[in-house]
Amino acid sequence: MLGAGLDEADACDVLANLGASDSAGRLVSEGTGEWMYVFKPLVAGTPVYLKLVLREGCLIVSFHDDEGDADEEVP
Repeated sequence: MLGAGLDEADACDVLANLGASDSAGRLVSEGTGEWMYVFKPLVAGTPVYLKLVLREGCLIVSFHDDEGDADEEVP
């Protein structure tokens, strides 16, 4: 079970269906200095907060209910 009550198949479905309207900006990782791309898609009517770092593939850094995360985002 992943964050936000999603299993692996659910998370893959959310990722496969991300659109431009789900984008919530980007921010710099304090740990690695890499850009993290932030998305806030609706899943079953509930906003979910996820951050992605693009490398050779796609790494999910965070995937949880949107709780008004206070990270400073850069459009």
